[in-house]
Amino acid sequence: MSTTLSQKNLQFIPLSPAQKQKNLFISLGISIFSVALAIAPIPGLSQKIVIVTGTELQEPLQALQEKFKQTHPNIQLELKFQGSQDIVNRYIDNKNDFTPTVLIPANAESLKELQTRWQSQNGGDAFYEQPKAIAKTMLVSISWAERGKVLFPNGRFDWNRLERAMQAGNWQVIGGNPSWGSFDFVTTDPTRSNSGQLTLALWAQSKLGTSPTATNLNSPNISTLFGLVKRSVYQPPSSTDTLLKEFITRGENDADVGIVYESVVLYRWQQSATTQGKPYQIYYFSPTIETVSTAAIAKRNIDNSQAEAARKFIDFLAQPEQQAVFVQYGFRPVANNLDLKTVPNSPWNQNIPGAEVKPNVDAIASPNNEILSEIKRLWERAN
Repeated sequence: MSTTLSQKNLQFIPLSPAQKQKNLFISLGISIFSVALAIAPIPGLSQKIVIVTGTELQEPLQALQEKFKQTHPNIQLELKFQGSQDIVNRYIDNKNDFTPTVLIPANAESLKELQTRWQSQNGGDAFYEQPKAIAKTMLVSISWAERGKVLFPNGRFDWNRLERAMQAGNWQVIGGNPSWGSFDFVTTDPTRSNSGQLTLALWAQSKLGTSPTATNLNSPNISTLFGLVKRSVYQPPSSTDTLLKEFITRGENDADVGIVYESVVLYRWQQSATTQGKPYQIYYFSPTIETVSTAAIAKRNIDNSQAEAARKFIDFLAQPEQQAVFVQYGFRPVANNLDLKTVPNSPWNQNIPGAEVKPNVDAIASPNNEILSEIKRLWERAN
């Protein structure tokens, strides 16, 4: 009896056509769902990283954001923009309403300052690893062409002539058209922006005849110079790109000469030609300071998986295709094997007044943190 029941229980019962079709649909559904899981972002593995950088990098990073997303769909980028000194101060003082993952100020020296201050207050390293260079540029001067010819008659930038123009206060005294009115110089706020600090460092070096130190910066002639500049610059902006936008918008009679990064000058020259009917003129000076936008992965409240996502983003920026994008926005690549003139849409192919692929200048390194800190202190005390 038990044998007969077992045999009956093991008998194969054919599936009806409807059941076969149902099973087929189930199998196909499982296969499609499996493929979808394989290619779609997995919520548990997706990462969000916050990039905090200077405004000079805003356009190129926004242009690269979508491209990065296509190759790394599980990594969500959020871009924040601050002046380079603000990046340091707000991170150290924990004043942001978000958690920074990657910090990219305009100058590697800013990250050295951050590390020094972090170590003094908290001990240990502020970053996961050694910061990595992303793109570079240098300080240049700009002026509206007609006025630049009066201020720099030999076509070369001169700190002494700039200082005398600021002392005079108006164009007529220095040989300009009386209708031009007051002489207006613009620079960024040295307490918030790296370019403002570097401008004062170079100006002080020209006046001293030697590299600035914490000692010689405290001489009476430098105190007088800083006071003159501070009185002449009304409400200096916190970032270089903001300064240039204001320079273009204000135009002649409100902004005559400025010190800015070459990158933003090259990128926005067409805007100046459109807004004011003519472009500004670029003046290279020697020595100038080459600044290297450098990326660091922050440690505070950032876990290893977030750090790895940040590492992929930084490596992505250093690749040749992305370096070419930085060139299109006026930056010089950190890889020296990229020809500035062969990059599509390179500003060095657009006949920008004064722009040079290889300017005959001595590009020196940025002053160290001690010098930059002293410059900020002296600026705050100047009157």
